[in-house]
Parts: sequence; structure tokens; C-alpha cells
Amino acid sequence: MKKVVLASTSPRRQAYFKEMGLQFECAAPDVDETPLKDEKPRAYVARVATLKALEVKKYNKDAVVVAGDTTVALGRRILGKPENAEDAERMLKLMSGRRHKVLSTVCVIDENGQVFHKTTVTTVKVKQLSESDIQFHLKNAENWQGKAGAYGIQTTAGGLIVRSIIGSHSGVVGLPLVETKELLVRCGVEF
Repeated sequence: MKKVVLASTSPRRQAYFKEMGLQFECAAPDVDETPLKDEKPRAYVARVATLKALEVKKYNKDAVVVAGDTTVALGRRILGKPENAEDAERMLKLMSGRRHKVLSTVCVIDENGQVFHKTTVTTVKVKQLSESDIQFHLKNAENWQGKAGAYGIQTTAGGLIVRSIIGSHSGVVGLPLVETKELLVRCGVEF
């Protein structure tokens, strides 16, 4: 059995790996997730996922390493994780009544150091948010803290603001599962 290391401490990504029946270890990558000047969302999310995987691979040469990154894009504007409640409020107001894209990249590095990655792009429509919708969402920091675009679609609060999605639900949560399994199988990981 191949050693698999998930380059993430995200509870959502860990839960997905457990539900997929994978035996794995976790390692926390320490990378700078600041977007580069004029970096487009797709390039950004692929770069950060790859940086995370490469960072963890340094210490796990014999393992298959998996990393993911997810970001929200409103046009070419990247909406990362909010710094505080005011930043979360700003993001929610920007997305109110509009469609945005959620880009999620999975990067897998096999035992030989070969790098593979896939990116999903999901269209999300946020309902027109009232001031009370926004305040309800902000009331509990778990609804927005540490979440790209200031929401988690898997939470009740996220479900209350998202009108529809077209694309990968698991990608919006933080790891596109179909693509992740395809890359792991390609690297010889058995399910």
C-alpha cells in the first residue's frame, strides 16, 4: 500500500479522505498564499496548491502527496479568506445577488516527484442578501472564518445564502473529489 500524505489540516479535506476510505497522514504546509501582482484566479489557485504539495513533499519523499486550494473569484478579483468580520461583510456585499466562480485545484505528487493537478471551476449564485442575512451570517465566526469568499457551502449559514451552483459541490467545499480520485488512481493509489 502506498503512503499517502494530505498536505492540509482542513477538517473538510480530512473528512473527505476518511469517507473515501484512504489511509493517510496529514502535514501542515507553510506557504505564502498571497496572490502575486495581477495574478489571475486560475493561475493563483493552481500555484498555491502546487506550493503546498511541494512543501510537504520535501519531508515525505516516499509518499504520494495531495494538496488542495480553493478560492472565490468575482471576475478577475480574488476573494480569499477574510481577515476579520468587516472583510467578510465586504465580500458578502460584493457577492450579493451575483454569480461568482469557485476555483478548486487538487495537486498530487507521486513517489517519483511527478506533479499532476486538476482545477474545477464552479459557478455559484448568491441570493440578494438583506442586511439581516449578512448580520446573521457574520454572527458566528465559524460561518466565515478561514473560508474563501467568507462562506462555507456545507454549512447551514452557507446554504442560506447560496441560491444555486453549477459544477463541483465538493470543489466548493474545498477538494474536488472526482478529480482527486482520478489523480490518486493515476499515481497507483488503490481504493
